[in-house]
Amino acid sequence: MPGDAAPKGNGQKMRVIRVGTRKSQLARIQTDSVVAMLKTYYPGLQFEIVAMSTTGDKILDTALSKIGEKSLFTKELEQALERNEVDLVVHSLKDLPTVLPPGFTIGAVCKRESPYDAVVFHPKHVGKTLATLPEKSVVGTSSLRRAAQLQRKFPHLEFKSIRGNLNTRLRKLDELQEFSAIILAAAGLQRLGWQSRLGQLLLPEDCMYAVGQGALGVEVRARDQQVLDLVSVLHDPETLLRCIAERAFLRHLEGGCSVPVAVHTAVRDGQLYLTGGVWSLDGSDSLRETMQTGVAVGGAQVGPAPGREGGRAAGGLRRLTPLSRQPEDGPEDDVQRAGITARNVPRAAQVAAEDLGAGLAALLLAKGAGAILHVARQLNDAR
Repeated sequence: MPGDAAPKGNGQKMRVIRVGTRKSQLARIQTDSVVAMLKTYYPGLQFEIVAMSTTGDKILDTALSKIGEKSLFTKELEQALERNEVDLVVHSLKDLPTVLPPGFTIGAVCKRESPYDAVVFHPKHVGKTLATLPEKSVVGTSSLRRAAQLQRKFPHLEFKSIRGNLNTRLRKLDELQEFSAIILAAAGLQRLGWQSRLGQLLLPEDCMYAVGQGALGVEVRARDQQVLDLVSVLHDPETLLRCIAERAFLRHLEGGCSVPVAVHTAVRDGQLYLTGGVWSLDGSDSLRETMQTGVAVGGAQVGPAPGREGGRAAGGLRRLTPLSRQPEDGPEDDVQRAGITARNVPRAAQVAAEDLGAGLAALLLAKGAGAILHVARQLNDAR
């Protein structure tokens, strides 16, 4: 059961829902936004926020890709969930591994903010772009994905790891003379109210984004039907389907922080488009493909009729149509798609999105993505 009841003014008891979060300012802002949304749906509930530090918050002298732990920012929060110390946990969806520990599920995927990366420049370089920064300028990023793509696009720049929460990284940029610019998630800057520092938005042609970037995920105990029902109202159908496809793509590539994998998704005219790519660490070798499938949003099937034939769509894109298959059994008969439970979104659309991600991963693997990622892992381990 959710947390202990708190007395109301009339002597009745009000349920307290305990919400787990990381301690950083950004994490608290994100959690507060989710709690505010839940309060609009459930004004009779009381919420208690429980903040804690995670492994990723404590290890600040090592690049994320070198630590070798897939649940860097989630492990301690999941342990609290398992011990029934909290009822739900708010995460940046990109921090959640594509395979969750047994007993957990993502019960809500909130409406996505900007998924793009952003460049913040040192005050002396305000007004510039990455293309116009001086030769050998050092750009800070904690992400192999960003570094690999941007090294290829901007070979005159040098990329160096920078760790810490957003506040820390911005302080390092402004106070030290080491970096000319740093790369951050645009959504994080927006949530912190620092839009004025956004010097350049990196669109997919320059830098595709991380799986789940810009979206918030609410993790719950998979068999806690009360809390699952409670948070399910937060699902945004379009964001959900995009993120199922992205997470399925990454899952089937067996990617993570230690390899450069990136995506771009869109829903247009009832079609879900997924572009996915893999890069070598220096960006010199890469593979990138786009596929599409019909999805149902808002209960209406707007894609092509299901069938077993795949083919080329208009514009040279590959079209994937859902294959019929037996769903695996999930907790309480809920079927998880890429670790997400969403009973209030049409299952056919979720299956199509998951198949799209798996299909695109299979296509890239058939073209040699496995070799690129294997070498990237080996080189990263040897650093």
